[in-house]
Amino acid sequence: MDRNSNGYTFLFAGIMVVVVGALLAFASTSLKPMQDINVKNEKMQNILSTIGVTDVTREEAQGKFDEFIKEQLALKVDGSADESVKAFNVDLKAELKKEPEEQRFPLYVAEKDGNKFYIIPLRGAGLWDAIWGYIALNDDFNTIAGVSFDHKAETPGLGAEIKQQWFLDYFKDEKIFDKDGKLTGVAVAKGNNDKVNKDDNKVDAISGATITGDGVTNMIKERLVHYKQYIDNQKGKLASNN
Repeated sequence: MDRNSNGYTFLFAGIMVVVVGALLAFASTSLKPMQDINVKNEKMQNILSTIGVTDVTREEAQGKFDEFIKEQLALKVDGSADESVKAFNVDLKAELKKEPEEQRFPLYVAEKDGNKFYIIPLRGAGLWDAIWGYIALNDDFNTIAGVSFDHKAETPGLGAEIKQQWFLDYFKDEKIFDKDGKLTGVAVAKGNNDKVNKDDNKVDAISGATITGDGVTNMIKERLVHYKQYIDNQKGKLASNN
């Protein structure tokens, strides 16, 4: 075949597309198990960070997770546990497409330094795409021990700041119930500069990131509402034991 002909050019280009595509597919398939392990370990790191277990490498994640996480529950909307579902495998992205009665709500029960914590996964919408995270509650089921947030495509220097430690620190010791006992979550509010008052159910907003902040506010409340029955059940058990 004439190498200067159009036919030869198209044939060569076609062969290259097939070869490169095959190589990319092989690489993707070969690397997927490693990618899955990295995603799993990063998830464990984020869960642990809410209770102050930080500086955990991905190689250490499984061991530390097993050390601090004492129980994993996949809750139904009535607060009972679905023993047939493993909490860690629940995909919130998929669950959010279901009706609440069909969803399963993961909960991680942790112990650290003699204290018990309840860690709830979060997922919502930011300005451009999904945001997600975890919120850890003390055993009073009201006080926040810590949070972890992440995002897919928020604006650098603005909405992307939700994952920075200085913003996460705002949430520590905030309450999710108001003074009347109503579950309100924590709102990201402009001008809330009083970082001492931990009973106002508010943290200061990130300048220029109003929509992302609103997304965090909505995400926290929307997810926590589905755990209220479980919280009420646990408080009832504690009251009857006392």
